[in-house]
Amino acid sequence: MKIGIVGCGQFSGVFADLWHIHPEVDQVWVTDVIADRADKLVERYRFAGTYNSVEEMLASDVDAVCLFTQRWTHGPLTVQALEAGKHVYAAVPMAVSADEIAAIIEAVQRTGLIYMMGETSYYNPAVIWGRREAAKGAFGRLFYAEGDYVHDMDNGFYSAYQYSGGDDWKATASYPPMLYPTHAVGGVLGAWPTHAVSASCTGVVDDRGDRVFDREVSMFDNDFSNMSALFELADGGVMRTNEFRRVGHPNQGAHESRFRYYGTNGVMEQGTLGATFTTRDTIADISDQFVTGSGQSDEDAEDALADVDPALRDSFVSGCAPVHDRTRLPSSYAGAHNGHEGAHHFLADDFVRAIKHRQHPPLNAWIAARMNLPGIVAFDSARRNGERLPIVDHGDCPTPVVDTEQPW
Repeated sequence: MKIGIVGCGQFSGVFADLWHIHPEVDQVWVTDVIADRADKLVERYRFAGTYNSVEEMLASDVDAVCLFTQRWTHGPLTVQALEAGKHVYAAVPMAVSADEIAAIIEAVQRTGLIYMMGETSYYNPAVIWGRREAAKGAFGRLFYAEGDYVHDMDNGFYSAYQYSGGDDWKATASYPPMLYPTHAVGGVLGAWPTHAVSASCTGVVDDRGDRVFDREVSMFDNDFSNMSALFELADGGVMRTNEFRRVGHPNQGAHESRFRYYGTNGVMEQGTLGATFTTRDTIADISDQFVTGSGQSDEDAEDALADVDPALRDSFVSGCAPVHDRTRLPSSYAGAHNGHEGAHHFLADDFVRAIKHRQHPPLNAWIAARMNLPGIVAFDSARRNGERLPIVDHGDCPTPVVDTEQPW
């Protein structure tokens, strides 16, 4: 298959190369509104070539496009690509409005094409562990869970917005925390097979005074830098998530996404550094199950992350944890750069498998909607002083999901 990469910013190269070395992928093509960035990416990884625009790429014979563009562009670009007959992988978030999400699901149903959202938390070690233990009944009845995405703006986000936002970067840096919800929500719903039906959220108005999160500057009319939401779940349970952008928390050596699951028979609690599983009678330190190594040489990592701000690199460099089953991955991924606590290899491989077998991936459009809509509704709730609001559900994926656990 041929894969096209749309957007050549700080994040896309590490994923593009994973598709480039995948045995089922023949060619990788790239495009960016800043042509020089596309040229440099092709030169660094020896990709097939560039297209002058996304329209030119969509008119080509690439089988799929992978979107690594500005967060608020993913929804319209996804529909545009599906209408052009291309399978779509999109970085998070899926979209920024309920209407955009509904349009994506409609287009996927009508075209029969594959859509996948690249949510890293689905393969976070704690979430994999929680998913397996929940399936075995270790928690009893799950009734409450917490998911946090704790990422201070000073830890790489200023530079990231400056890199992609140009002279008006402060207008985009005010991106509402709850419109980037999947690193928190995804880790809960990635282990607990349910969905949110209502939301109530409180936002903390920023007071830093640097014109970021300033409603007069913000293209999103947003002044919340920290947000906390409570969700009612379809099975009667409760989920709480935090999205923090002004917080005294390190980016390196810590879990910026962390999760806790509470059941009638067992509880898993993950913090900044470690994790425990408890029952009424026992306390077990399970931190070692979630520890990831570097996964690649320092030289390889440095080359792959040449354009990434040093404050963000810890997220982009990791190996796998003991809970990861690497036997399902292609042999070409051994020693290849990885990131987000070992998630990158599995995400890239899932998309290829889904296209090859023409079956929806685990992170399909319906699951993506359930991970994104809670945040969209929560942001609306915060602007209504915490009013409890309903969340629409688009149901389960209507066709079989590809088995991604089998080795190639």
